[in-house]
Amino acid sequence: MSILDRARFIRENTTLMTPPLVPEVQLYLAHEAVPLWQKTEEELGEMGLPPPFWAFAWAGGQALARHVLDHPDIVQGKRVIDLASGSGLVGIAAMKAGAAKVLAADIDAFSVEAIGLNAEINHLSVEATSRDLLERPAPGCDIILVGDLFYEKGLAEKVFVWLEAAEGRGITTLIGDPGRSYLPRDKLTKLGEYKVQVTRDLEDAEVKLTSVWRLSRYC
Repeated sequence: MSILDRARFIRENTTLMTPPLVPEVQLYLAHEAVPLWQKTEEELGEMGLPPPFWAFAWAGGQALARHVLDHPDIVQGKRVIDLASGSGLVGIAAMKAGAAKVLAADIDAFSVEAIGLNAEINHLSVEATSRDLLERPAPGCDIILVGDLFYEKGLAEKVFVWLEAAEGRGITTLIGDPGRSYLPRDKLTKLGEYKVQVTRDLEDAEVKLTSVWRLSRYC
């Protein structure tokens, strides 16, 4: 599917909305996961695709975006990476808070297109890439923001090792997480806590208590 077709698909199957915890940001979001997932597979003629993570404002991302907007000194004038960006919410929040530059990374081509559309509707410039940044040391930056990426064991372990290596190079790393099973809380320090409204189509509750964390040894 071409870039233009992906942009058309996103616009036709989502609605411009503001995440409950981050009303400063507009995003192209879906109301339900399964119908959009099915439409994506039909459009591409391919089954077994990953869920459309890009079409939802996940709890971890909302909390992290809120934290950045409420504490703009975290990103002001800095080079930021938004890892597994999804909709681009966290990266867009970082730009709104005064970041010098944001690289939003997600391996899903739909996500990369959604990030561009969402940045445009918020009158901001965010660079997006589909490169898997976990395959090599983090690119040069000042801070890495990670929203809701500790939901699968193998991925969580890989992400944490990568973040540890980045912190060892002097890069600040912050994690937004709503209590996923594989978050290594014993190695983290909580920086903030938020109650995030989410859709029951995706979560087991309408409100998720979500925290922002940093690796303890670097706090």
